[in-house]
Amino acid sequence: MDTSFESNALELFRYQSGKNKVYAQYINHLGIKPESVTTLSGIPFLPIQFFKSHEVISGDAKPDECDAVFTSSGTTGQNTSRHYVKDINIYYDSLEKGFEEFYGSPDNYTILALLPSYLERKGSSLIVMAQRLMQLSGQKDEGFFLYDFVALQQRINQEIASGKKVLLIGVTFALLDYAEQYPQHYGDKVIIMETGGMKGRKKEIVRDEVHRILTTQLGVKSIHSEYGMTELLSQAYSNGGGIYRETSTMKIIIRDSTDPLRHAPIETAGGVNVIDLANRYSCAFIETQDIGIKHSNGTFEILGRFDASDIRGCSLMYTAQ
Repeated sequence: MDTSFESNALELFRYQSGKNKVYAQYINHLGIKPESVTTLSGIPFLPIQFFKSHEVISGDAKPDECDAVFTSSGTTGQNTSRHYVKDINIYYDSLEKGFEEFYGSPDNYTILALLPSYLERKGSSLIVMAQRLMQLSGQKDEGFFLYDFVALQQRINQEIASGKKVLLIGVTFALLDYAEQYPQHYGDKVIIMETGGMKGRKKEIVRDEVHRILTTQLGVKSIHSEYGMTELLSQAYSNGGGIYRETSTMKIIIRDSTDPLRHAPIETAGGVNVIDLANRYSCAFIETQDIGIKHSNGTFEILGRFDASDIRGCSLMYTAQ
């Protein structure tokens, strides 16, 4: 364990256990005294559902004083999460640092986004992510596309011809539609990053099958993925096979599936807990409803979701695994 990460996380825990009313009440309900927590293994994680029912804010900021509010997509009839982002620059800093750790500088790429379902609603952190990366790439033209696959194909070919590498960030159902209608052979000139998301548009398909279709139809070696969510300001990335690496502001801890206060051993499947140091003004310690496994080399996989959890648009593709 990185000692600097651990010390920063413990400092943040001490702050949020006193300055986050929702988190403080939850800790008190568990019977945990914050002063007794001296290691990461002792930190309690807030169930992610609280972002749907409460204003999860650390410090004295009011919801209407925050720079942004990220909202989850959900499905019809579901309550959606609301993440109050007090300082959008903290999000930008985390995004930029994490992206550069994995991909290098954004200005090495033309960033394009095929995110129709996200463009069609307000409050998507994924749209803000793509917009920021496009800004940092220095590209002159906006890179968002709805359902105009012809225009997308032309733009990608134009960028390839100019010698610029393309990073295409896409929601799963739209990428599958594009690959089916406009098969290509991009080779190493295009990185395809799927963000999940079937949202009832297609029959649910397991991740391996999605990646097989996309690699075959678009002629790329592997499909990259991003692991993030409304309730987090940091992301993890995979360059293929659904094997993710943490960035420096994020730590994945697998909890015992029968005891949420215990950590599971390495190479054992369980619930996914996330420490996100960028969540300074919300809650940095999130108990998600994802099921995952942490490997001995520090990478992790997302295997599915707990049956009783709400199904989110971003995770439907994994439910059959």
